[in-house]
Order: sequence, then C-alpha cells, then structure tokens
Amino acid sequence: MPLPSIPGYNRLTKTHKYSAAGIAAAGAAALAFTVVPGGDADASTTAQDAPAKTVAWDSHATQQDTLKKQTDLASKQAKDAAAEKKAAEAAAAKKAAEAKAAKEREAKEAASRSAARAVPVAEAKEKKKKEYPNNLDGWIRESLDIMKEKGIPGSYEGIHRNIIRESGGDPRAINNWDINAQNGVPSKGLLQVIAPTFKAYHVEGTAWDAYDPVANITAACNYAADRYGSMDNVNGPY
Repeated sequence: MPLPSIPGYNRLTKTHKYSAAGIAAAGAAALAFTVVPGGDADASTTAQDAPAKTVAWDSHATQQDTLKKQTDLASKQAKDAAAEKKAAEAAAAKKAAEAKAAKEREAKEAASRSAARAVPVAEAKEKKKKEYPNNLDGWIRESLDIMKEKGIPGSYEGIHRNIIRESGGDPRAINNWDINAQNGVPSKGLLQVIAPTFKAYHVEGTAWDAYDPVANITAACNYAADRYGSMDNVNGPY
C-alpha cells in the first residue's frame, strides 16, 4: 500500500515516518469501521431478525396445524366409537328380539303340542270313564250320547215311550206276522226296525247287528229324524 502524501514527509526521520504511517493506518481503519460495520450492523440485525420472525411464525403455524389434526383425529375417534357402540347396541337388541321371538314361538308350539295331546287323552279318558249299565236305561243313554255327537235329535222320554210300545223293552223282539214279515223283512229289536231301514240309517260307530240295543235305537232315531223330524214326534207305528 503506498504511503499517504504528507507535506514534509520526506524530511521526517525514519522513526517519524513509521509513526505517521501508523497514525494514517489507524485512521483508515477507524473510517472503514465507521462506514462498513455500521452498514453491516444494520444488515446483520435485519438478517438475524427476519429468520427469527420466520421461524417463530412457522412454529406457530405448525402448532396450529398439529392441534387441528389432533382435534380432527379425536373427533373422528369419538364418532367411530359412537358408531361402534350404536351398532353393538343395535346388534344386541336384534339378538334379544330374535331370542324372545324364538322363545315365544317355542312356548306356543309347546302349548299347541300339549293341547293336541290333551284332546285325545281327554277324549280317551272320557270314553273310558263313562260306562253305561247293560239295561234299557243304559242303552238309551248311550244312544243319546252318540246321537248328540252325530247331530241326531231325540229325547230320553221320546225314545223310551216308543220302545215300550214297539217291543216292551226286549232287544230280541221280532214281528213275524205283519206285512213286513210277509214280505220277508220282519221288524226286529227294541224299536222294530226292518233290515233295509237299518242298513240305510245305520250310524257309524255302532254295531251292524239289528238286534244290538244301541245300534237299533240309534238307527231308528236317525230314520225318525229324517222322516218325522225326531223320534219325539212318533206316537204310533212308523
């Protein structure tokens, strides 16, 4: 670096020259420090402040974004949990309803089976329990029960009255002298029924023997109901 031009510089001693040069260098350094560092200080301050502000803003934005994501995740988890709970409750309710319906259906079927078994058992017990004496009173009563079941009208009094007139209560009675006998079909039994009439008006569940008391009474009452409305309406030969 060339030394500054200072008046009388060439006349100075070597020692003085070194001193002057040092002062000049110090002044230049001071000037450079005043101009350059001052500008650099401002630039440095701006450069340092700007990144700091940017970092602070970015950090705040990141925190907000993270918080939003956490909130959204928590909300989604809550909705999913609520949906799962609702689905589980619906499934449980459906299962309970199905179990209840199955139980009710099973109970109805069991009751139906019990009722179906009870009817034949009750009927069997009734038939087994009910016994009729082997006499005119028992024959009439048994016939009346069968007639009731088959829908054939007649009363005890009407049947008894006609039996006494026709046969006197003898189940083996037979007429061998009237027109029917002459035609080869004599009247038989308690109510004096001829064979063709007995066969035509025979009631299911009774014997096919015209001398059988119950079969004879029931067939005769069936015939009287068809022709006269009821055995109660018969007061003479029929």
